[in-house]
Amino acid sequence: MARIVQKYGGTSVGSIERIEAVAERVIRTCQAGHAVVVVVSAMAGETNRLIGLAHEVDAQPNRRELDVLASAGEQISSALLAMALIRRGHPAISLLADQVGIATNNRFGRARITHVATERLEEELEQGRVVIVAGYQGRDPDNNITTLGRGGTDTTAVAVAEALGADECQIFTDVDGVYTTDPRVISEARKLDQIAFDEMLEMASLGAKVLQIRAVEMAYTRQVPLRVLSSFDEGTGTLITNKESAMNQAVTGIACQKDEALITFVGVPFSPMMAAKILQPLGDADIEIDMVIQNPMANAQMDFSFTVQQNEFTRAMDVLTPHIESIGAQSIETNPNLVKLSLVGVGMKSHSGVAAKAFEALGHANIAIRLIATSEIKISMLIEEKYMTLGMQVLHDTFELEKAPKIAD
Repeated sequence: MARIVQKYGGTSVGSIERIEAVAERVIRTCQAGHAVVVVVSAMAGETNRLIGLAHEVDAQPNRRELDVLASAGEQISSALLAMALIRRGHPAISLLADQVGIATNNRFGRARITHVATERLEEELEQGRVVIVAGYQGRDPDNNITTLGRGGTDTTAVAVAEALGADECQIFTDVDGVYTTDPRVISEARKLDQIAFDEMLEMASLGAKVLQIRAVEMAYTRQVPLRVLSSFDEGTGTLITNKESAMNQAVTGIACQKDEALITFVGVPFSPMMAAKILQPLGDADIEIDMVIQNPMANAQMDFSFTVQQNEFTRAMDVLTPHIESIGAQSIETNPNLVKLSLVGVGMKSHSGVAAKAFEALGHANIAIRLIATSEIKISMLIEEKYMTLGMQVLHDTFELEKAPKIAD
C-alpha cells in the first residue's frame, strides 16, 4: 500500500460542486489501495476576500491578526471536503496545522516550516481515515498562528509528504502538468512528461506559476517525488524528478516574468563598494533585487542597472532618490514596463550556441534586449513588455519546443 499526499488548490475546491469532484477522486485513490492525506487551499478568492476585509478595518493591519484571519479559508475547505467524504461513507477527518503539529518560525505572512509531527497523522491513517490537512498555515514557538505566504499550501503538502515518507506528493491544480511555456499565451506549448528538479526550480523562480518555488526547493532537497496533475481531467501529469532527462534537447522550456522594472544609475564613480552602496538602502527597505549589471565607462565611471518588481518600483524610487547626490550619480533612468524571458534546460550544459541562437532570433524580430543574465541551465533576457508574446513565440519556434525531443544516443 502506497502513501500518497494530494494537494488541491483554490480553483480545485472553488465551489461545492468541485469539492464533491475532489472527494470522488480521493475515494478512487483509496480504492486503488493507497493511504491518502489531502492538503487543501482556501476556496478560490477566499483569502483575497479575507485580506480585503482586514484592510477595510485597518490600512496596515496587525500582521499577527492578519495571519489569524487569512488562515480561516483553509479551515473551511478542509471541513467541507471531510463532510463530502463522510457522506459517501468513507472515513475522513479534517485537521488544522496545530492539530497535526506543523511548526514554523515566527515570521508572520512568510513563515517557514521547521518541523511536521507525524503522530496524529499516523494514528488517523491507521484507523483507515483520509486525513484532510488545512494548508498554508502553522504554529510558531509562541503558539501563534502563522501563514506561509502565497502558494504556501504546496509547501505544506511537500513537508507533510516528507515527514510521512510518502511515495508521491501529487499537486492537483487547474492545469494538467508543466508545459514548455504558458499555453494560454503560446497555443503550441507542449506538456512535458517529466522535468528535472533543477529545471523546475528555475522555471518556478522565473515566472512559471504552476508550483511555488519553496515547495520545489523542499521537494528537491528532501527527495520527495513530486507530480503535477489536473483536478479536472484524467492523465499522468508531469513528474518532477532528480534524474536529468536523456533527451537530446538544449532547451526544455521558456519562463516569463511580467513584472520587471529597470532602474539605472547613470555615471556613478567606479569603485569596488559602489554596488553595495546603491543596493543597501533597498535591502534595508526589504525590497528584492533581481537582475544586476554594471557597465564600466571612461573617466572611472560606470552605469549601474538592476531590476525590481513592478509593484515595488515606486517604493524603490522613493527609497533611492535621497541617495542620488551622495552616490554621485549624474541621473537615474527608469523603465517600469519590462518583462523577463528565460530559456531553461539542463541540456545547455552539453549544447553550445544556445545564447547566440536566441539573441539572433530576437534580433531578426526587431526585439531589443535590455539586460542579460545567465547560469549553467538558464539564459534570461529583459525586453519591452509590448514584445512579450512575440518574443515567447519566436523563442518557442526557434528551439522547436512544440516537438517531442529525440532520445539521445
